[in-house]
Amino acid sequence: MSLFITSLNSGSNGNCYYVGNKDEAVLVDAGISCGEIEKRMKRLNLSMQKVKAIFISHEHSDHIKGLETLSKKYQLPVYITAKTLENSGGLKLPKHLTISFKAYELVIVGALVVTPFPKIHDAADPFSFIVECDTIKVGVFTDIGYACTEVITHFQQCHAAFLEANYDEALLNKGNYPYFLKTRISGGMGHLSNKQALELFIQYRPAFMSHLFLSHLSKNNNHPLLVQDLFNSNAYGVQMILASRDKETAVYAIQHTKGIYKNIKPAKIASRQLTLSFD
Repeated sequence: MSLFITSLNSGSNGNCYYVGNKDEAVLVDAGISCGEIEKRMKRLNLSMQKVKAIFISHEHSDHIKGLETLSKKYQLPVYITAKTLENSGGLKLPKHLTISFKAYELVIVGALVVTPFPKIHDAADPFSFIVECDTIKVGVFTDIGYACTEVITHFQQCHAAFLEANYDEALLNKGNYPYFLKTRISGGMGHLSNKQALELFIQYRPAFMSHLFLSHLSKNNNHPLLVQDLFNSNAYGVQMILASRDKETAVYAIQHTKGIYKNIKPAKIASRQLTLSFD
């Protein structure tokens, strides 16, 4: 048994992650358009018919931008907390497709088991998720103010993870962002820096982790080569994949032991970025 995973997009211009087995899959967030999700999945030979649910981490637009259209078109249930929905700026979802969830309450989607857990982020009710099948676990760890106990505990369980490496501290400090925005990003409620992400990985990665997707890189306060060099130098045998803000990654098969997986060079970061509240 394998879990097949890909980042369809990762960054403040939109986030969407695919995790599934051979029969069913879930999306974590839908921050790019329905059309782009369809297009990228088609290029990867992934079927929308296998997607059975969408899980929403929080209400920021780069996580829900394509949600309404995608959910309605495919009649996909959306797992979203009441507070997130209330603070989503008028997000309209059919009642029969809207399902609330609670921390640590397991959600069963076919053979997949999804565990929501709370995290620290500048949002109304932020959550991250572990997706499990046949004891193989994949975690989504983005939009994290700092590596709290919840994040550490769940990271230690993962065979593969999407881990935020949002900003380089020097680039952020020297950049032209106003002081309040720099503080919002780095002040413990925003995002993980490269250094913080690396510390989490080095200190708490389980011995069985095989893949790490370096995710949610800032366009203005980071550079993909910085992140790649930093993590490749400390990989400890873990396959490092750069999750692009421009295109999908390859599909990777996550197994109990390292098997043969498709391996391509990480895509270049796009030069275009939509304006959001913060990186």
